[in-house]
Amino acid sequence: MGVEVIDETGRCPRVPDIASALGKLLAELGQADDEATVVIVDDDAIAHLNERDRGVAGPTDVLSYPLHEPTDVGHPRTPHLGDVLISLDTAAAQAEVAGHPLAAELMTLAAHGLMHLLGHDHQTEADWGAFRAAQARAVDILGPQVEV
Repeated sequence: MGVEVIDETGRCPRVPDIASALGKLLAELGQADDEATVVIVDDDAIAHLNERDRGVAGPTDVLSYPLHEPTDVGHPRTPHLGDVLISLDTAAAQAEVAGHPLAAELMTLAAHGLMHLLGHDHQTEADWGAFRAAQARAVDILGPQVEV
């Protein structure tokens, strides 16, 4: 299975490398038989979705759309976990502020979104541990050639 990365901006380099690394992360998280889609969009597209789906004006860095919620008892589960949308514009700005490569930011955001697709949330500081570990591991899997 794995992770498909779709670049709707036409500006995201290393899409195959990112997809491969995210597939490895998914396998390491015990979800080797599952799949997800990561869609790279621009600020305008994600701002529209952020307003429509969350009631929050303006762009955000990442949105997750799980196909299954933990409360979906009795509903058949499919291998597709859902979709993660990432704003390339916001990711680039955040990478610049943080002083790390764009690919590292994209991997961090994608791993964050995958954790949501797997049913995790970060309501408390303790909840953040699994997110931080997955995000760091995603960057490690992509490897030392993380510069894009």
